[in-house]
Order: sequence, then C-alpha cells, then structure tokens
Amino acid sequence: MIGIGSDHGGFLLKQEIIAHLENKGIVVKDFGCYNQEAVDYPEYGQAVAKAVQSGECESGIVVCGTGIGISIAANKVKGIRCALVHDCFSAKATKEHNNSNMLALGARVIGPGLALEIVDIFLSTPFSNEERHQNRINQIEEN
Repeated sequence: MIGIGSDHGGFLLKQEIIAHLENKGIVVKDFGCYNQEAVDYPEYGQAVAKAVQSGECESGIVVCGTGIGISIAANKVKGIRCALVHDCFSAKATKEHNNSNMLALGARVIGPGLALEIVDIFLSTPFSNEERHQNRINQIEEN
C-alpha cells in the first residue's frame, strides 16, 4: 500500500496521483487533506511518514505547493528518507542510491504529466543494494 498526503496547495495533484495509481491497481491510503481549504502541511507529511515508518505503508508520496515544506516535515520522522523530486533522473537515482521510502512533489513546480511519470519511476525503481550506497544510508540512519 502506498500512503499519500498533501496540503491544500497539493490537493489537486494528489487527486490525480491517486486516480493514476488506482487505475494501475495499486492500493492507496489517503491521509488528507481532503479539499482545497488552507491547512498546515506538517500534519499530512508526518502522517504519511509515520505510516511508512510503522510499515503500514510500503512507501509514501507527499505533495505541497513546492514540495519543500512537506518533505522537511516528513524527514523529521526517524527512518524516513523523503526525496523532493522534480525530474525523472532524480526519481530513479533517489531509489537506486538512497533507497528513499518517500517522494515529495511540488504541485506549483511541475505539471501533472511529469508528476505521474516521476511517481511511476520512483515506485518501479529498485534499490541497487550496492555496498557503498548501503553504507551511506547506514550513516544517515545512525544520526
């Protein structure tokens, strides 16, 4: 199951991502928000992050206007490696090299077509399991 959450600025893109994933048969749990009324992104970023941390969700996607604030909020949860991504190369690299377990997107930065492509790449790319990358992840997790 993929956890997903957004603030009001990311709500419409979040809805498109949910429809896209469900059309592919992927189970999605929506942690909110549920409309375009102004809300605070930390609540939703951390809700998804805690679901990933606990194992309730295998990975997470969070969206706000820029992706910056919600990624910072998610990364405050121990064990979360949330990558803010706005291009396809970074979507692949963050999974291969960092084994990122969450993806953050900026709805005011990229359009829905690119966002859906990034989501697909992020979810389909495996971690490389290279020792040098695992060593770096271990160093991150130690702090």
